[in-house]
Amino acid sequence: MRRLYYQVYLVILISLALVVVAAGILWRFAPGGTPADHALEIAGELVAPQLPPSGAPAVEQQQAVERLHRRFALDIAVFDSERRPIAAAGRPLPAPRHFRETGGRLLGMGGPAWAIRLPDDRWVVARVAHRPVHPALGLIAFLGTIALAVAVCAYPLVRRLTGRLERLQAGVEALGAGNLAARVKVEGRDEVARLAQSFNRTAERIEELVGAHKLLLANASHELRTPLSRIRLGLEFVKETADPKRRAELERDIAELDGLIDEILLSSRLEALGPTGRQEVDLLALAAEEAARYRSCVVGGRPISVAGDRTLLQRMMRNLIDNAERHGVPPIEVDVRAEGERAIITVSDQGPGVAASDSERIFEPFYRAAKEGVRGGTGLGLSLVRQIARRHGGEAVWAGTPERPSAIRITLPAKSPAEA
Repeated sequence: MRRLYYQVYLVILISLALVVVAAGILWRFAPGGTPADHALEIAGELVAPQLPPSGAPAVEQQQAVERLHRRFALDIAVFDSERRPIAAAGRPLPAPRHFRETGGRLLGMGGPAWAIRLPDDRWVVARVAHRPVHPALGLIAFLGTIALAVAVCAYPLVRRLTGRLERLQAGVEALGAGNLAARVKVEGRDEVARLAQSFNRTAERIEELVGAHKLLLANASHELRTPLSRIRLGLEFVKETADPKRRAELERDIAELDGLIDEILLSSRLEALGPTGRQEVDLLALAAEEAARYRSCVVGGRPISVAGDRTLLQRMMRNLIDNAERHGVPPIEVDVRAEGERAIITVSDQGPGVAASDSERIFEPFYRAAKEGVRGGTGLGLSLVRQIARRHGGEAVWAGTPERPSAIRITLPAKSPAEA
C-alpha cells in the first residue's frame, strides 16, 4: 500500500472497528453492581405477585405463566431454586445457569432473553416473543453506523492532507528535473504548510545560486580570454626574441590570470560553503598586517574584535586596500572604530571616487568602472569584499563624501565584552 492517504484512512477504519468490538465485549461481560442489576432486582419484586407461590400446583403456575405470555407477548418460563423448569409458555427458553444473585442476559437460538431471580429464589426467564433481531446486533449496528459516519467524514480530510503532500512531491520532482522556477502553493497553517514554505525558500535559494554561478561562468569565460590572448601572443614573441620587457609583461599577464582564477574559486567557494568558522579577530591588527604590504597605507583607530573566519576577513581587508591602491590616489587610509555594537572599517584614498550610478555596480562581479589609467584588476575584488562582509552578518557600501569622495565602509557585528 503505497498511497499515504490509504494508510491513514485504513488506520482510522481499523481503530473504529476495534472500538465496536471492545464495546460489544464490555457490554457482554460487564461486571456486577451496575444499574442493570438494580433494574433486574426491581423487576423480580414486580413479577413475583403475578405468579402463584412456589408451593402452588404446577397447573396453577402454568396458567399464570400463560396469562403473562398472552398479556405481554413474551416467551416466558419459570424455574425453581435448583433451576429446574416449572412452567413455560411460548418458544423454548434456556435455563438460567451461572448467573449472579439478581440475574442477567441469556443468549439462545431464539435470541437473547433475561433471567430474573424472584424473592422466593425461583427464576423467571423472559424474551420478547416476536423480536428476531439480537440486541448485540443492534448495538453493533449502532456503533457500525457511527463508524461509517466517521469514515465518510474522515475521507475528505485525509485526502486533502495527502493531496497537499502529493503536490509538494510534484514540486520537488519538478525542481529535481531542472525546473528551478518550480514552487508549490502554501495551503493552511499547519506542518505541511510550513514544509511547503521551506521548500519554496530552498528552491528560491537554489535558483539564485545557480543563476549566480551561470553568470560567474559566463563572465569568467569572457574575462579569461584577454590574458590568455596576451599570453599566447607573448609566447610567440618569446620564441623569436628573449626581450626582458616581453618576459616581464608575460609574467604580469600570468600573475593576472592566476589572480583571476583565485578570485573566481574563492567566490564560488563562498556561495557553496556552510557557516563560517568562528574565532576572535582583532580588526585593527589585521588591518595593520595587511597595510604593511603597501608603501602609502596608513592605519588608525582603536582595537576592536569580531567573531569570524580570519582567513576570509584577511582577504577582505587585502582586497579593500588593493582596490584603493590600484584605482585610487595615495595616501590610503584605513580607519577601524566601533559604533555601538558594530565594528566599522573605512578604507579611503585621495581619488575622485566613482559616479553615483556606479556606487552599487562596483560590487557586481567583473564590473569595472570606466576610468583612465586603471591598472590590472579582475573585477571580482569588491564583489568578494561584499560577499565576505555579508557572510559575517555585515555589509559593504560605497561611502564617498564631498570631503572624501573615494571611500568604502564595511560594517560588521562587534564581539561584545562578555564574549571576548
